[in-house]
Amino acid sequence: MTEKMVTVRNRAGIHARPAALIVKTANQFSANLYIEKDTMRINGKSIMGIITLGASYRTELKIITEGSDEEKAASAIEELFLNRFETE
Repeated sequence: MTEKMVTVRNRAGIHARPAALIVKTANQFSANLYIEKDTMRINGKSIMGIITLGASYRTELKIITEGSDEEKAASAIEELFLNRFETE
């Protein structure tokens, strides 16, 4: 299991487009992806799950990956957050 803390850096937060980018990226890997906010844990390969987190600007999230390519998956998702989902 790999865990990484990320912060939502784009001012609009995680809405449909960033959620779709997360799912598209996550589906390139066989590892399971979970995203945690406070006590809520969702499947990171579900657009609706990601949107229900209600992650706004500066929200801290925990990325959890499990599987054979978990480190690559976690790094790829972390990169999306660092690049502000290529929106700014």
